[in-house]
Amino acid sequence: MAINKELIKDDLYEAVNGDWIKDAKIPDDKPATGGFNDLVDDIDKQMMADFAAFADGQEKSDDSRFNEMIKLYRLARDFDRRKKEGAQPLKDLLARVEGLNSFADYQSQWNDWIMAGLPSPVAFDIDADMKNATVYALFAGAPSLILPDKSYYDDAKKEQHDQLLQLWSGMVKELLIKIGYEDETADQQIENAKAFDALLAPNVKSAEEAADYSKMYNPQTVDELASSTNQLDLATTIKQLVGATPEKVIVMEPAYFKALNDILTDHFDLFKSWALVNVVRDNASYLDDEMREINGRYSRALSGSKKPVSQEKFAYYLARDVFSQVAGDYYGKKYFGPQAKADVHHMVEQMIKVYKGRLANNTWLSKATRDKAILKLDKLGIQVGYPDKIPALYDKFKIDEHESLITNLNQVSVIANQEMFGRWNKPVDRMRWEMSAATVNAYYHPFKNIIVFPAAILQAPFYSLKQTSSQNYGGIGAVIAHEISHAFDNNGALFDEYGNLNNWWTPADSAHFKKLAQKMIDEFDGLPIAGQKVNGKLTVSENIADGGGLSCALEAAKMEDDFSAEEFFINWATIWRMKATKQYEQLLLSIDVHAPQKLRANVQAQNQADFYTAFNIQPGDKMYKAPEDRVNIW
Repeated sequence: MAINKELIKDDLYEAVNGDWIKDAKIPDDKPATGGFNDLVDDIDKQMMADFAAFADGQEKSDDSRFNEMIKLYRLARDFDRRKKEGAQPLKDLLARVEGLNSFADYQSQWNDWIMAGLPSPVAFDIDADMKNATVYALFAGAPSLILPDKSYYDDAKKEQHDQLLQLWSGMVKELLIKIGYEDETADQQIENAKAFDALLAPNVKSAEEAADYSKMYNPQTVDELASSTNQLDLATTIKQLVGATPEKVIVMEPAYFKALNDILTDHFDLFKSWALVNVVRDNASYLDDEMREINGRYSRALSGSKKPVSQEKFAYYLARDVFSQVAGDYYGKKYFGPQAKADVHHMVEQMIKVYKGRLANNTWLSKATRDKAILKLDKLGIQVGYPDKIPALYDKFKIDEHESLITNLNQVSVIANQEMFGRWNKPVDRMRWEMSAATVNAYYHPFKNIIVFPAAILQAPFYSLKQTSSQNYGGIGAVIAHEISHAFDNNGALFDEYGNLNNWWTPADSAHFKKLAQKMIDEFDGLPIAGQKVNGKLTVSENIADGGGLSCALEAAKMEDDFSAEEFFINWATIWRMKATKQYEQLLLSIDVHAPQKLRANVQAQNQADFYTAFNIQPGDKMYKAPEDRVNIW
């Protein structure tokens, strides 16, 4: 495809992607299409065809875990059977909620509810201890809200708040009526659930607040945490969950726990309705197809998707997500293979070398901080393609095709949660994957100091042997260096080489870094898009990683004999192409820590001097940014 280089002077993203955007069609069951999304669609088609072949007996597997996954897939795609079963499997679950008459009743079952993934006023989790990353710790947080983010409850979004809650209420009412609730009872349950949600909203973190990892670590003793409320016995439940009384629990939302007693006191009826509605919302899609369609209306309205996914895709997604590492292992070995795994692993090592060189030549860090940063890179764990082993957890998942889909999923939740809480106080498995190899994404885990590149992202336009080295560096090279940069963004920089929350910066270096981070916040804050504006604070960590990733990949690309700055920047813009519904773009502006795709492509290119020479961009061109306004941190 020929690109008009003159147009790049006005808008890199539009010049590269404009023709594609005009012709691209957003699938009815998706809110967006584009670089990442197209890869997802291709993988879905491949894997759905494979799953169907195994389910129908045309293919056979010797892997017992894979066969259990296919059983779940078969069960999930049997909508005729679920139509015959009706709402009974969900009614059996709801009977547990209906039988509650007090918080004391709930307390007696609370541990079982948490294990089964049923609603809880406290969200417990297990992860590496942020101050001792070699051991798993217990974390405590707040439950989710009905609306996508706390900001939707502000007066500024009142119209949106009211519209969405009205839509949500209509959907839930239809579900409750279908299950067999009387009209008035359904209305009362909905009003109560919304009232309880309104008690939660002022006390939980917004997406912007949650994006600051430094405020996540608030250790409390079990007694301190238990004193948050006299309505429930937190100490007993914690002991039941992990089999002992921990020395500390890491409280992620201290303001919520300060408010917890007031949220619960004299509000049992509201809590009970909230729990009941959540059980319905969490499980209605596992009944017949009509219930699945109704239950998806609210999320489709939020994203602008026109239709639910097909029955086949629903079944595939469910089986793939429950058996995520099994599906990823299959995909990685069949469609990626050991040769590509070794090739990309080498590329990651090369990018780390380049990054080390950049740190060694950094002009604003002191030697002490620079040495610690290089040590952090030396200790960085690398995971590429697919894991070497699948966690033993998946050996325990057994699917009984004589039982309902809801019953099977409930039992899987219990096994998964028992395994998770069983990890408490045990050594951290640093190389345990948290993302399926079939996922088009990548991540850096600050508590473990590891970067992970699943097989699914390691293909064109990100990476291909058919692309030039400059195209590959503008694609996967920038993504790899982006994840490395997360070790040194405003969150990652708080953690040392072992993943411990530990300040390794000199005060002067830290102050200088904070000034540079503020420049990155200011560069993006308030940029207009989709009729709204970017939140520079919410997106700062990803913007720092984008900037570091692009500049580092550019340096690596320049070392190749066939370097082309034009090819590098054009592929950089290509990987961010996206066409999305306006609703989805606006939703992402509220909750996503990433800047909008177009701005990721354009603004970071504007920060690079080579971009200007590559396309002869001069003062007066729309893409021109004065050197003193360009933000470069890494």
